Amino acid sequence: MSLSPMAPAAAWVLAGLLLLLAGVCLLQRHLWRACQGFVAFALLMSLAWLLLGAPWLALAEALLGALLTGGLLLWTLRGRGALPRLPTLDRTARRGRLAAPLRWLLILTWLGLIATALVGLLGLEALAPPASVTTLLAATGVLIMGLGLWAFSTQRHLLRRLLAFNLLGSGVFLVLAGLAGPGAEIRGLILIGLVVALLGSVLGAALLLRLHARAGQVTLNPVFGT
Repeated sequence: MSLSPMAPAAAWVLAGLLLLLAGVCLLQRHLWRACQGFVAFALLMSLAWLLLGAPWLALAEALLGALLTGGLLLWTLRGRGALPRLPTLDRTARRGRLAAPLRWLLILTWLGLIATALVGLLGLEALAPPASVTTLLAATGVLIMGLGLWAFSTQRHLLRRLLAFNLLGSGVFLVLAGLAGPGAEIRGLILIGLVVALLGSVLGAALLLRLHARAGQVTLNPVFGT
């Protein structure tokens, strides 16, 4: 893709919407709305892959991300048969404040390492406004990763952690495509990642339903203050 002074306006709008929906998924305490936000986010990720010239990844994202993973999360909330319906509002408290500085330090360190890698690979151009769709979406991926890391380290509800897990993966995929381009090897790696994310979501949802059915829990047993 040829470079231009600045990425097209449509790409900036898409990047903004991805960040907005990522925030909805991770900050919304009403779980049904958060899961609906994830479905919309996955559909926007499909558009991102189309902009990057990867139509097969766009189709895989729509199928594995929006339809299967998003549908699984929504199904988990409803309950079926002997499985009780999960509360749609997350009333769990966040993790203790004492560990917050350490979590922020780890998150900022991780993002700093990613930023250093981007500058090392792209040069000083990484510090300038994105001049291509690929660079813009890679930068968006870094921000989504930061949101996902923060949410995964602070939220205790297992469903919200599943949302953070999936969004973190999406950020990683965008960064990979930005660094190496959407070549055949990268597309294959991202496709495997989408399958792994789906399987991880299935296992996480099964664990959540089992905990809730047996003990009314929506979090893991407190370990190290979690």
